[in-house]
Amino acid sequence: MKEGIQEKHAMHEITLSLNGEAARLPAGTALDQALERWGYGGRRVAVAINDTFAPRSSWAERTLDDGDRIDIVAPVGGG
Repeated sequence: MKEGIQEKHAMHEITLSLNGEAARLPAGTALDQALERWGYGGRRVAVAINDTFAPRSSWAERTLDDGDRIDIVAPVGGG
């Protein structure tokens, strides 16, 4: 039974910063999955992780880590 508890604990959540606010995700979440979860799926956005631009081509492979700082910027229309 102890093994089951340890396995469950191994699948923990991470805490990160999303646009300056604390956010939690399951460990092992990729950036594209996180964006979908946060309501940005399919939207045109620019993303920086720890002050480094993350190209859209890397989103599926980029796994988020505990303590990451995520900044998401969406274009604003107007004139």
